[in-house]
Amino acid sequence: MSKTPLKIAVIGGDGTGPEVTREALKVLKAVGAKDGIEYRTQDFDFGGARYLRTGETLPAGAVDELRRFDAIFLGAVGHPDVPPGVLEKGLLLELRFQLDQYINLRPVKLFPGVETPLKDRGPADIDFVVVRENTEDLYCGVGGFLKKNTADEVASQTAVYTRKGCERCIRWAFEFTRRRNNPKKMLTLVAKTNVLTFGHDLWWRTFQQVSKEYPDIKADYNHVDACCMWMVKNPDYYDVIVTTNMFGDIITDLAAVIQGGLGVAAGGNINPDPGGVSMFEPMGGSAPKYTNQNVINPIAAINAMGMLLEHTGYPRSGERVLNAIMRVTGTKMKGQAAGKMGYSTQQVGDLVCEAL
Repeated sequence: MSKTPLKIAVIGGDGTGPEVTREALKVLKAVGAKDGIEYRTQDFDFGGARYLRTGETLPAGAVDELRRFDAIFLGAVGHPDVPPGVLEKGLLLELRFQLDQYINLRPVKLFPGVETPLKDRGPADIDFVVVRENTEDLYCGVGGFLKKNTADEVASQTAVYTRKGCERCIRWAFEFTRRRNNPKKMLTLVAKTNVLTFGHDLWWRTFQQVSKEYPDIKADYNHVDACCMWMVKNPDYYDVIVTTNMFGDIITDLAAVIQGGLGVAAGGNINPDPGGVSMFEPMGGSAPKYTNQNVINPIAAINAMGMLLEHTGYPRSGERVLNAIMRVTGTKMKGQAAGKMGYSTQQVGDLVCEAL
């Protein structure tokens, strides 16, 4: 069966982003050759270096151009000479909002051979998914200052929740839990309904109403502080978590630590609607101190490429990439930290290609 060539926009970004992106593209080429995937890529130089050169994070027309692609692959953005928040807000959040990537999907899976700080826990214990709402909450940027830089300064930051935003995320999470078909078949809402009694009450009511349409899925609830405790104490409790934008941002970093660190964690910013464009990326930052040293771990970027394939119509190829990653971490790599893998960045990419 022939398909239209897959069109992928590639944003290598800053620091070690281009290095891990090269390895992800190397694996894409290898699995594409094995599985008969036709694809086309186009590079975009968005990131800190472009901002310092032009003063632009996203040039005029950039988002419309990206809409022509089936998916976006992002290496990393972050430059030591760019003030904090400029790239995060002007590039990453702008793409999420304009492309309406309202699902942030974060698989939390401990790969064989990867160390976790949790005592006596292994791959069978850490295997769940966090579905994070990705376009509302405190990230909308509603707020401001009064009497800034005076002793009477007031700063406000308003969280925004809509019924539409809550429902489409919750419904997608129920559908995902059904497709995942884990024996637990449980979706856990993580919020703070006992304190955030307006916005999170909307989340709670929406969750309860939508859950009635999914009698085969157990509807569960955790306060966010309890979730942080149980994620460390009993990670095997979870199947799928659905949560708000801010809480999702926080608990997925905790989740990354228990799955072995940001060097292996990948995620997707997904617009699941017909014609929607999604963006896939490793969770680690640009790590500028390791730039061009060939020591950074590319596993997370390769993992992100596997996710891209899974969500663009090539689930078997995505699974093939995941299985190859697990063979490499389980039988080859000495560690996951930069410079401590036992191999160079390029060699790890080669090992994954061989394991395909």
